[in-house]
Amino acid sequence: MRALANARGDSLSALSAMLGRNAAYLQQFVARGSPRRLDPGDRRRLADYFGVDEIELGADAGRAAFTLPRLDVAASAGPGAFVDGEVMLGAAALDPALAARLGLVEGQAAIVRVRGDSMEPGLIDGDLIVVDRARRSPDARGGVFVVRIDDAVMVKRVARGRDGLSVVSDNPAAPPVPVGPVAVIGRVVWLMRAPR
Repeated sequence: MRALANARGDSLSALSAMLGRNAAYLQQFVARGSPRRLDPGDRRRLADYFGVDEIELGADAGRAAFTLPRLDVAASAGPGAFVDGEVMLGAAALDPALAARLGLVEGQAAIVRVRGDSMEPGLIDGDLIVVDRARRSPDARGGVFVVRIDDAVMVKRVARGRDGLSVVSDNPAAPPVPVGPVAVIGRVVWLMRAPR
């Protein structure tokens, strides 16, 4: 911990304040072993801040959080967002049991932000969604997917029918989905929404 802090030019007291703890919290953890283990939320925030695995900060190898990149790709729930590429904004941790239940594989999932209202009421502007890029084949029942039509990236309800893919918005007042070849980027498997 001290080496990570020194490498960034941070003091342990400043990092404690970042966590909302008293100034001596991390100093006591490092020097005296009190507390014996970091609070999981504190450990996750520090791991994200330093860009390291939680195991380096004392997490059990079998219980470390599942880390997902947060990409600077706003999946438009409107007419479509144009993107030049994916830029990583940071990372977020997901409970490993939840990641396993969702069937996520490291490196195949990401978090993106929803923009627009065409998928309301299920998804609203500003929602963060977990997209499983390993699931790119909609079936006849369909699901919510992030797709690219030409250069526009959007989140839509997609199902496979006899004539190919059906791509629609959930909000009946939304403008029509643009016409063009559809590339499925991944299935939306989880919604990360703060209480409103």
